Amino acid sequence: MLNNQVKTLLNLHKTQLLISVTSLDEAQIALENGADLIDLKDPHAGALGALPINVVQSVVTYVKRTNAKKMTSATVGDVPMQADLLRDSVSKMLASKVDYIKIGFFDAEGYQGCLNALSHFAKLDAKLIAVLFAEKSYPSNLIEAIKQAGFVGVMLDTAEKNGRSLLTNVDEKMLLTFAQKVADNALIFGLAGSLKSQHVAQLLKLNPTYLGFRGGVCESDLRTSFIRPEKIWQIKQMLMQ
Repeated sequence: MLNNQVKTLLNLHKTQLLISVTSLDEAQIALENGADLIDLKDPHAGALGALPINVVQSVVTYVKRTNAKKMTSATVGDVPMQADLLRDSVSKMLASKVDYIKIGFFDAEGYQGCLNALSHFAKLDAKLIAVLFAEKSYPSNLIEAIKQAGFVGVMLDTAEKNGRSLLTNVDEKMLLTFAQKVADNALIFGLAGSLKSQHVAQLLKLNPTYLGFRGGVCESDLRTSFIRPEKIWQIKQMLMQ
């Protein structure tokens, strides 16, 4: 059964803005400039680098105290697709009380064993988001399997943070097929991957639940530099049109 937060995201008429932050200071800037979803990630530690649990907890507490309607997410890190490692990582992140936990689906001979292990957390009402990568190939039934395991959403991102955006890694036909499959399974639908303001109009045609940004809202478009409030504000205005 979908909880109220997930239902709210699925029923929104406007695409939401996710901003990945590394600290409480960045979270404050992101919220002040229109971010709907504060995502916690360490860009120095890989595609989905995890921040320390105490940092995640401090930001989650701040966001809930500042605006209870805003939501938070956090990555568990670039964890190999091994059931025991994923169980341990998700269990630790649950302690932070973050709203959504993002799990990267990296290379594996098979994903079902990991999905079986993670379905335990879904039964405990943990809200899990599967992050798939544009550079990788996946089984045709993976999104359906993700749904059956109790995940609440799927995100398409890029694994290689080399400046190549999502739209340079996949063509429009593939994106449309992906979007339709996610919609057919009634999952939250996120898009990210070196996105910038010029990508917004094209991606909005896919009706994503949210668009995620890091490098595109940072100084000099470098994901490891500090976020710029004016860039966040500009993209938020585009999403509100």
